[in-house]
Amino acid sequence: AGFGVLGLFLNGWRSRVEADPQFPFKVLMEELVGVSACVLGDMASRPNFGLDELDFVFSTLVVGCILNFTLMYLLAPTAAAASQTLPAIFANCPTSHMFEPGAYGLMSRLGTFVYKGAIFAAVGFAAGLVGTALSNGLIKMRKKMDPTFETPNKAPPTVLNALTWAIHMGFSSNLRYQTLNGAEFLLEKGLSPLPFKTSVVVLRCLNNVLGGM
Repeated sequence: AGFGVLGLFLNGWRSRVEADPQFPFKVLMEELVGVSACVLGDMASRPNFGLDELDFVFSTLVVGCILNFTLMYLLAPTAAAASQTLPAIFANCPTSHMFEPGAYGLMSRLGTFVYKGAIFAAVGFAAGLVGTALSNGLIKMRKKMDPTFETPNKAPPTVLNALTWAIHMGFSSNLRYQTLNGAEFLLEKGLSPLPFKTSVVVLRCLNNVLGGM
């Protein structure tokens, strides 16, 4: 089963690179810029810049890497996109992101926003559960090793934290990353490779500033 999942992922990766040769660079920049911003923000919220709680910072790093990659992967166009459709009532909507080129009406593009938003909300909910479980597990381990340890940040309720992540991913991240994909598509058509790669870095920095507001 594991090989089957890995095979599906590798096929999906190849299809995305075939449709967009810049996809690996975009993923790399997203992970470097996005995850770095997430980790630095997490460290800044902790006493002593998080240096006494590097295990919690690491859990933020892991969850951030998975979330950012998932957003990139699910919104990227694929070589087979022309022959694929979204399920059910979304069948006439763009398959990758709402700004995908093509003769799509406003409602069809909004349909993609809703469909991808539902997927991202589910991913965000799962990430919230995993992140909270990781943090709670680390707190228990620390208390076993050091009975005097007290975390300065009280862990949020698991389900509430997961719902917060779901809302953030389903709306804020969904809107920002779909818009980012559309902007990068337009820029790639008008810029040579070096200015385009520079614009990717700048846009992803701005995206993370907006996401953190």
